[in-house]
Amino acid sequence: MIVPASGPSSLLRPRDGDALRAELRRTAADAQVSVVFAGEVRNGHLQLSEFLGTRTNGLEGVIVPPKAGLGGLVVDRARPLTVADYGRSSSITHHFDRPVLGEGLRSILAVPVLVGGAARAVLYGAIRECAPLGDRAVGAFVQAARRLSDEITVRDEVDRRLALMARMSPVDRDPLATAEVREVHAELRSLAQTVGDAGLRQQLRALSDRLAGACGGTTTPAPAPATAVVLSPRETDVLSHVALGCTNVEIAQRLSVTPETVKSYLRSAMGKLDVHTRHEAVVVARRLSLLP
Repeated sequence: MIVPASGPSSLLRPRDGDALRAELRRTAADAQVSVVFAGEVRNGHLQLSEFLGTRTNGLEGVIVPPKAGLGGLVVDRARPLTVADYGRSSSITHHFDRPVLGEGLRSILAVPVLVGGAARAVLYGAIRECAPLGDRAVGAFVQAARRLSDEITVRDEVDRRLALMARMSPVDRDPLATAEVREVHAELRSLAQTVGDAGLRQQLRALSDRLAGACGGTTTPAPAPATAVVLSPRETDVLSHVALGCTNVEIAQRLSVTPETVKSYLRSAMGKLDVHTRHEAVVVARRLSLLP
């Protein structure tokens, strides 16, 4: 984890390092640079942990303090920076010349992953020639940092809401806070659809299921069904957005499917829940703790 969480929610939060690794692989293909690497920021210090295209292990596990080297400067200034000739650059300290130059890296781009204005990770792209990295590479890394920022922001919000819900009894829960939790739940379901890694996608869905369970007890429990209702991930995705008042067209846009597909999943969910309307489907799903 980039910032260790406390309490039960940390047990189900997907590892931020896994998301970083997956994004790094995607960015390597998009940017078309020979070397990419990254690290998470803990207590203001950057630790390099993910590498693609390196020939040595000299950079593995390197810890970069604030303002030190290119990465430390990026963490401190919270903005992307690049050097066209690392060994001769006068804009950075040279604490890490040995591992960097030992890897043969010359032109390096470093982009921070910002959450709440602070760096939570840094992505690097590098080549072994003294030439500026092109717009394609810079754009790919900036987009990757934004995707990671959005994902970590959602995870943080889920953790915060889970902690809040755990501290409150059902009668004390603020309706506005519950509405926000439901929005975060729907956003998390949408986010899971954009994750290429199947394991990470499953973890995100498990976390959204935990969020739904944390809101249990806000309504009168329904009688226990003869057999447990199990909604598919896509059926839950659709119902979570129905619960927010979205139309089929809006749900289709959020989940990147067609409106007809949305209707199909909705009909299937309604059949499993033994209801006849969208509203009833949401009510019953909430009673069964399938939705927050």
